[in-house]
Amino acid sequence: MRNHSLFDKIDLHLIRVLHTVLTERSVSKAAIRLGMHQPAVSSALKRLRDFAGDPLLVRSGSGMVPTDVALRMLEPSASILRAAEMLFSDAKGFEPATARNTFRVAASDYLDPVFLPHLVAQIKSQAPLAEIEILSLSGSADYRAQLAQGEVDVVIGNWPTPPDELHLGRLFGDEVVCLVSNKHPAVRRGWDQASWLEADHIAPGATHPGAKGVIDDHLTSLGLSRHIAARCPYFGQIPAMVASTLLVMTTGRQYCERFTDALPVTILPCPVEFPRLMYYQLWHERTHTSASSRWLRACVKSVAAALKKE
Repeated sequence: MRNHSLFDKIDLHLIRVLHTVLTERSVSKAAIRLGMHQPAVSSALKRLRDFAGDPLLVRSGSGMVPTDVALRMLEPSASILRAAEMLFSDAKGFEPATARNTFRVAASDYLDPVFLPHLVAQIKSQAPLAEIEILSLSGSADYRAQLAQGEVDVVIGNWPTPPDELHLGRLFGDEVVCLVSNKHPAVRRGWDQASWLEADHIAPGATHPGAKGVIDDHLTSLGLSRHIAARCPYFGQIPAMVASTLLVMTTGRQYCERFTDALPVTILPCPVEFPRLMYYQLWHERTHTSASSRWLRACVKSVAAALKKE
């Protein structure tokens, strides 16, 4: 009887508050994301604490962290919310023109720099009432868990070996090249493998915990290492840094070509042979058959195909 009584007291809105508070680890941030007043979120959290018999969030230093009980609630609460979102939108079929879905895309900024703007424009042109959340692939983010918990619909990036447990859609492949300032000595003299390895390189931060990046992973497999003189977590700012220094950026040709007309930079061939960079979109089994998710993945694929032709 107690469980039945508890079930009657918990509605979908309360589950949404639970999941948002736990993912944001902050009542104030959760209130902003939910579009609620902070006292209302605090009141809902108090009810949830009473139901759970657990504080759920506890203070740690200057912030808050979920308890073990709360962490075990994350995936079930995400599953309930995702199921509720799909319950009616997919049952009636997905109609972009009237859809009010929230599409969550996590993407690496290693992509073509106009990819995400084009994707957002296409989604909004076809689904004007939908909301879009673009999330970064950062060293502190676990994209596998985000996909499994329904916090992200699709992840876009490049991996030498994508995870087996996720669905995969290939977007495009790209040649590995080097971007340097027009004043770099290699523009005039060229370079061999040894001089390239010894040059001052700039590398991005990790896209997920423990990641070295596709360039350094491949070099390690060859028993080689390059001299990384600078690191920057903001990939989109690296070309400007290259333009005013003797730093070397090694990445895909399609990305580099976006900057050759805007900055005093030159593309050079890389003296180390690399396999082509392969870009993918990844998604979880939970959204594999969802009509709205299939539509989102089709948008991603069409934008990638259009940019490759430019």
